[in-house]
Amino acid sequence: MAERVSYEERAVIVQLDFGCQDLNEQLEEVRLLTGSAGAEICAVVQGRRHSPDAATFAGKGKVQEVAAEVAAHEADLVIFNHELSAGQERNLERALQCRVIDRTSLILDIFAQRAQSSEGKLQVELAQLEHLATRLVRGWTHLERQKGGIGLRGPGETQLETDRRLLGIRVKLLKARLSRLERQRGVQRKARGRGELLNVSLVGYTNAGKSTLFNALTHAGVFAADQLFATLDTTTRKLWLPDAGHIVLSDTVGFIRDLPHSLVAAFHATLEATAEADVLLHVVDSASSARADQVADVNKVLAEIGAAAVPQLVVLNKLDLTGLPPAVERDEYGRISRVRLSARCGDGLPLLREALAEMALAKTANLRERSSGAVDSPDNDMVFDSDCSP
Repeated sequence: MAERVSYEERAVIVQLDFGCQDLNEQLEEVRLLTGSAGAEICAVVQGRRHSPDAATFAGKGKVQEVAAEVAAHEADLVIFNHELSAGQERNLERALQCRVIDRTSLILDIFAQRAQSSEGKLQVELAQLEHLATRLVRGWTHLERQKGGIGLRGPGETQLETDRRLLGIRVKLLKARLSRLERQRGVQRKARGRGELLNVSLVGYTNAGKSTLFNALTHAGVFAADQLFATLDTTTRKLWLPDAGHIVLSDTVGFIRDLPHSLVAAFHATLEATAEADVLLHVVDSASSARADQVADVNKVLAEIGAAAVPQLVVLNKLDLTGLPPAVERDEYGRISRVRLSARCGDGLPLLREALAEMALAKTANLRERSSGAVDSPDNDMVFDSDCSP
């Protein structure tokens, strides 16, 4: 009988409690991240600490507990749902005798798997190299020794210095390529911006249902799955709305708690389109108990990329899991603030289309007033409620 072969890596997850209120949500999130990366979870080690241990983050006793789980399950790697320093990562690998990665490395690996376009691959590689640069430290003594001997004498550099120099050259090349692509995108966006089409960008926490909603509206066939970061490359489509004509709708990468800064910086060219949108459809998983924290995390990243001032329309998704009816909510001024729907079932989609049509008509009327010489005033501007508390 042929032996069954498994291609999945076996992982032990480590989640420590430093007084967090949403520990269960964090644990569920790292489980989803691990599954999205293609690893099988064989054990979860938890513990409580007042502060991280300087040498191993978890402390001697907890490291021994993790080592026992690694040996018992023959695990391939250990995933810390925390940010580890280079020294802590090395000390843990020596103690556990297996690969150790932190939350940032896990997210970067998922992005590397999901990238499909050439630009996406360049952005991921840049983020990975910049993360790797923080790992090139003086602790790697075998890389610091000066090359010597016949045929081995170097140009006056240590191996570590050579690695840093080569890494820097590659990073500079990637940034130059991405800069050219960013300029091209800017020209395309300016061409679109000269028209009267409403430019809408979908944003939200990862796995909130953005791609499912995008497909439901545009029938674009974008990959959508119950995975974190199922969508990585931005997709843009025109959407026809009765009474309002076409609008431009873009699906973007999802955000997450503690999204690595290197990743945000690398994807600046892609995320810049979000900052230049007329309105953001902020998709929220209404069935999640951590939706308020997720909304705050999304707004934090939006502020980081310069999109904090873009008006938002909150879309409370996944009503099929909450049992609430579809509805449109307005503020005291009659402006649309929220739309409740289920992208998977289609309930409430007509309400969202009507809301988008109302916004598109408001933009068209505003542009016509300006072109006819009307004086700009706050009343003439297209304004939507940016309060996105669920």
